[in-house]
Amino acid sequence: MTEQFPARASKRIVRTEGGLGRIPVTGVQPVLEGGAYPVKAVTHERLLVQANVFREGHDAVNASVILTSPSGTQRRIDMTQVEPVGLDIWQAHIRMAEPGDWTFRVEGWSDPWGTWIHHAEKKLPVGVDVELVHMEGRELLSRAARQAEAMRAPGAASMLRGAAELLVGDTEVDEILETVTSAPIARAMARFGPRELVSPTPDYPVRVERRRALYSSWYEFFPRSQGAWKDDQGHWHSGTFASSVERLEAAAGMGFNVVYLPPIHPIGQSFRKGPNNTLTPGPEDPGSPWAIGSADGGHDAIHPDLGTIDDFDAFVAKARSLDVEIAMDLALQASPDHPWVTEHPEWFTTRLDGTIAYAENPPKKYQDIYPINFDNDPVGIYHEVLRIVEYWISHGVTIFRVDNPHTKPVEFWDWLIGRVNERHPEVIFLAEAFTKPQMMAALGKIGFQQSYTYFTWRNVKWELTEYLTELSTDMANYYRPNFFVNTPDINPFFLQSGNPAAFAIRAILAATMSPSWGVYSGYELFEHEPLAPGKEEYLNSEKFEYRPRDYNAQPNLNVLLGRLNEIRAGHQSLQQLRDIHFHHAPHDSVIVFSKRDGDDTVLVVCSLDPEGTVESQLNLDFDALGFPAADKVSVHDELTGEEYLWGREAFVRLYPGKPAHIMHVTVS
Repeated sequence: MTEQFPARASKRIVRTEGGLGRIPVTGVQPVLEGGAYPVKAVTHERLLVQANVFREGHDAVNASVILTSPSGTQRRIDMTQVEPVGLDIWQAHIRMAEPGDWTFRVEGWSDPWGTWIHHAEKKLPVGVDVELVHMEGRELLSRAARQAEAMRAPGAASMLRGAAELLVGDTEVDEILETVTSAPIARAMARFGPRELVSPTPDYPVRVERRRALYSSWYEFFPRSQGAWKDDQGHWHSGTFASSVERLEAAAGMGFNVVYLPPIHPIGQSFRKGPNNTLTPGPEDPGSPWAIGSADGGHDAIHPDLGTIDDFDAFVAKARSLDVEIAMDLALQASPDHPWVTEHPEWFTTRLDGTIAYAENPPKKYQDIYPINFDNDPVGIYHEVLRIVEYWISHGVTIFRVDNPHTKPVEFWDWLIGRVNERHPEVIFLAEAFTKPQMMAALGKIGFQQSYTYFTWRNVKWELTEYLTELSTDMANYYRPNFFVNTPDINPFFLQSGNPAAFAIRAILAATMSPSWGVYSGYELFEHEPLAPGKEEYLNSEKFEYRPRDYNAQPNLNVLLGRLNEIRAGHQSLQQLRDIHFHHAPHDSVIVFSKRDGDDTVLVVCSLDPEGTVESQLNLDFDALGFPAADKVSVHDELTGEEYLWGREAFVRLYPGKPAHIMHVTVS
């Protein structure tokens, strides 16, 4: 149960610093780094709180979560002991409607009513200590009735007094036990009954953010390619923010609610890269947008080919009118032509030969990019980046996709995100970090609201099952995944055949497994040619040249992408991360999972074989689906409109033209 404070009076035991209280409470979860960082949640997200609560002897214990809102209002949510009871595990689910910084604590307490019920059930039927048991029961019920009156619940007070009056010598035992264990009395005693030896844990922080931090659909495109054209002399003309509006509208039409733009800043000339990352560009090759900075400005400037700041403002305003947010790339690096290089050479690493170190990831070399050295002048660098972020926020940017955050100090991101979110709690940072697990986890803990993942390289059933289980359990408290199916840097091997079914399968998995997912333009046209065999890079990469496209060319995946986002918008179970359950299918190329939130259940059955037909039995866990007592469930395929009646065993046949079912499950 849950109730607003003030609650009934109870004696609270002060906890010894660093020790256990009178009623020990241990193993509290979720807690990050001992409470140094807040657990992540979004408004109305279902968050599980768990602890071990126990005591000496045989008297009953109980436990509650005390939830404190940003405004200081407190709410009590009583916990439930779960099986196996011998492990003393207590759980409660909490939801928080208001964004901001919340806290929770767990209170263990002695439960006199629970102890009395146990004694009454054991003693009264055999006539042991009848008068004493009656007396103790009347006293507890009367105390609870007085508390109900104090809390202005006269109906409950009257019911409790009526129960107390039954506890006399001539009342039948069956009538007494039926009354005192009834649901109305149980609810009333849970709310108004005495709590003794209350032993609280410390308060642990929870950061509650807006829902877009958890649930989002991203579409990435390069503005310079949208509307780019060649004249009769073969000269390229760049696309602009104005010519990109059509693609913005198309993305919104497919249900994407975030449009991510690669860097839109001036691009350096020095060591500019040509097509396919060559060191010999032509005079009109546009260069990599990540080589930021030229005589036209740096991170607070717009590439002149794209338009002006007024054009950018108009683009953002158009996005907002379509209910789409613009995500800007925050790439903290500089081309050799960036104003920082001459104004702040101390922000870079100078080698012994006097040259500035360029970026390297051997054997790859990025001569057109200088990394920032955050240790030479941290105060100057930190505040310059904060200034830049604040500037773009002032122009309507609410999301930053951060390039390679794992190559910058973790404490810098802790400082920056903390400062920004203090003033702009709506701003979201996505970590583009494909790196070691500990670094990715640390970036999530210190504040990144979303993170890229290893999904791109998880293709077989056991890998996907293991990875999603990890992401949806402990990691969900600090790490929000964004499943991108491709990026300008990553052309996954699974897609390099160009088989449309492979593209459909990966889109279906990403859109249903993760509450946030993303697509880089060209995916819907099945772009797949690798730079070379064994390489996960695109041939003729858009990073180094203009790539105008005919997005209506056939075949394409436009309809499926739009339908996936429509399904996600219609099912709250697909907008959450913490509840996913894998069901058994004996075929290695068939993966089956369900997601639940409240009354909404979705079951996904997907082939992992884009080439052939797969047939498999399904063994469905009706408990996990939310229908433990049912023999059959109705399933409605949100992709095809087909309806079936499935039992605990079912059968599927999937093939490239129909590689998946996305089923809305209801009781038959």
